[in-house]
Amino acid sequence: MNYFIKTNRTFTTVRKYAWVVTLLVALGGLWQPRLGLIVIGIMAGLTITAFFTGRYWCGNFCPHGSLFDSIINPISQNKKIPKILKSKSFVSLFFIFFMFNFTRKLINVMRLWGSYQFIDRLGLIFVNTYLIVLIIGGALALLINSRTWCQFCPMGSLQKVSHKLGEYSGITKYTEKKVTIENTSKCHTCGKCSRVCPFQLTPYLEFDEHNQFNNINCIRCSTCVENCPANILSLQVEGNAKRIKENSATDGYENRRRILAIIKNIKDLKDDLKEFEFQFINPRNVQYKAGQFILIKIQDNPLQYRAYSISSNNRDDGTLKVIIKKVENGYGTNLIFKHNIGDEVVLEGPMGNELVVPEGAKKLLFISNGIGVTPFIGLVEESLDRDEIESIIFLNGQRFESDFIYNDQFKMMDLDNDKFKYMPITSRESNDIFLKGYVTDYLDDLDLSEYKVFMCGSKAMIEQSYHKLLFNGVNSKDIYFESEERINLSA
Repeated sequence: MNYFIKTNRTFTTVRKYAWVVTLLVALGGLWQPRLGLIVIGIMAGLTITAFFTGRYWCGNFCPHGSLFDSIINPISQNKKIPKILKSKSFVSLFFIFFMFNFTRKLINVMRLWGSYQFIDRLGLIFVNTYLIVLIIGGALALLINSRTWCQFCPMGSLQKVSHKLGEYSGITKYTEKKVTIENTSKCHTCGKCSRVCPFQLTPYLEFDEHNQFNNINCIRCSTCVENCPANILSLQVEGNAKRIKENSATDGYENRRRILAIIKNIKDLKDDLKEFEFQFINPRNVQYKAGQFILIKIQDNPLQYRAYSISSNNRDDGTLKVIIKKVENGYGTNLIFKHNIGDEVVLEGPMGNELVVPEGAKKLLFISNGIGVTPFIGLVEESLDRDEIESIIFLNGQRFESDFIYNDQFKMMDLDNDKFKYMPITSRESNDIFLKGYVTDYLDDLDLSEYKVFMCGSKAMIEQSYHKLLFNGVNSKDIYFESEERINLSA
């Protein structure tokens, strides 16, 4: 079970295809040495840009970085990069060694100045350098991690020197975009930004007072930004980061706290699905709302939690339930599933307001598919307890009948309460008990005027439902959703 996660790192066209330059110079240069002169422009580019933007070049323009990310990363072992290769002493010694040999070769070639051979011999120096990086860097990328070479790359060291000069000049405050978190109270402490980071850095543990990540080795590749489950990361200059922090809304996060609890009960819902019930110890009582989520601590080093939707209705302030689906090779769920009844656990929360039903709402539409049903277990119960609620419709989509959980409970609520209409839908099988198709197939049949809509489930379901709801006249301000992936709200 590998701690680090392979993920798509090719977010721009240049970054995706710049590896062609590496092969052109390293291999094509063996026949046409003058191709090596391209590297002079590359060195100038990375040195100049580093003055203003740090190691941005490494993450977005570097031909070798493109090769490592686009071509080798999918087949890399993706292991932990040895600390020695990151150490200042090793990086410094390798930089001195490289520059000594590089300078020595340049001096020897300069003796040919003015001769016919000079240009070819000069180009060959860069060709051989690129070829060495291709061989050694490629081998390290395959056997350890795709960006292992980049830990001690001499060009990376050159960028650091240039960047320090930029910092001393003060220009980087206005030109350097750093990984920025909207608000640290919204961070799930899940460590995913670290687990997907090509350099295996830990942004979530190192944000400064302006909510920015200042590690000089950050290559601004946006991998952490694209993969943040909370969607609260971006690349910003310092001024923008301050404004984002000042304007960040913390509704739903103001009561976040550390909670010591014990596991009161574990209920097996399916082979890969368990319901965990926690009893609070310190504090004894915690106020939370249906629709919020809680963090469960999975390890101390490095500190990490996992976020799960609360599936219970807070009637006694002393217990809380979550339903967890075990993910194959999932790092967090495998650790949580090892817990037993009576074990002490650390929670953080409650958090979030994406699915919390606002005061004054009278008509509600709940939409879920897959494991996204979990928050609606508590939401339906809590909403039915409100006198002002006039109508609740719940579209629950699953692939097969066997995928439903709490289905009988929802059916009983439907029978017992005129305000609640339950619509279970299966997409892969058909019978007289369930509707056939997808949740989106039934939105056209509903009169949704004055309804507030709450969705939880797959990215595709939420996107498709969102656009269909807009088409059917639902105001975007009345649509709420929760997803671990970025949702595209554009038409």
